[in-house]
Amino acid sequence: MTDAGIDAKLLSAIMKYQKIEAEDAAVYNHIALHSKDEKNKEILKKIAQDETNHRLLWRQIAGKNISPSRIRAYFHIFLHYVFGYTFAIKVMEKSEIKTISNYKNLLSAFPQIDAIIKEEQKHEDALIAMLDEERLQYTGAMVLGLNDALVELTGALSGMTFALRDTKLIALAGIITGISAALSMSASNYLAETSNGNPKALRASFYTGTSYIITVFFLVLPYLIFSKDMFAKAFVLTVIFAVSIIAVFNYYISTAKSLPFFKRFKEMLFISFSVTVISFFIGIAAKRILNL
Repeated sequence: MTDAGIDAKLLSAIMKYQKIEAEDAAVYNHIALHSKDEKNKEILKKIAQDETNHRLLWRQIAGKNISPSRIRAYFHIFLHYVFGYTFAIKVMEKSEIKTISNYKNLLSAFPQIDAIIKEEQKHEDALIAMLDEERLQYTGAMVLGLNDALVELTGALSGMTFALRDTKLIALAGIITGISAALSMSASNYLAETSNGNPKALRASFYTGTSYIITVFFLVLPYLIFSKDMFAKAFVLTVIFAVSIIAVFNYYISTAKSLPFFKRFKEMLFISFSVTVISFFIGIAAKRILNL
């Protein structure tokens, strides 16, 4: 038993919860500080204050204070900057659900934590209600750009790899093809959105073009890294990058919008690599027909 009259194993769990509450409070405060929506800002500040109060209650029960881990807090802040606050909060929400379950197991020993449990449940409802991030309004535009780049450029690189057999020539052709296609796709999406009466057609086309160009960069990058005659290794790395892009993007969408991951992942993977395989054989056939 400890000085606080609590079993050592239980005390360790309580100290862990104290640390988690402190870390969550820091993250919510950070996101609130950078939120442009005043309603979201106030909700996040309120949740951060509640998390701080929870930490103080756990500290009172344990009779000890523990400093939060900056690594976990920085990780969620990093997610906020890279993927947006919706994704970061959704990841934290999953942790909140697990935390509530753990707290319920301690309710009989510490009845005073019932207030914490109820507040944590309110947090989940409030977070779901408040999430309205601009970038998620353009998910369709991002999918359009990313998926088209994966299908078109991965296929093109596959064909060019075994037709040209020179990483620098393939990279040059890939960059020209990719950027031209990105501009074309962005312009086409703008015209389509305009014809549908979307007042934010320009913004939608921006997301389409940006996701396309980012995808082009990662797909062409292996051909810029490897030497001229290492085209096969460059292609293998491009395939790995393509799978990784599909996985990361679908995880982002499935988490932020609470959608199934594997169904979307398998669908995009199948489409992209079906075109890649077809283009691969077209490249080989073209090389033989043209006697290159």
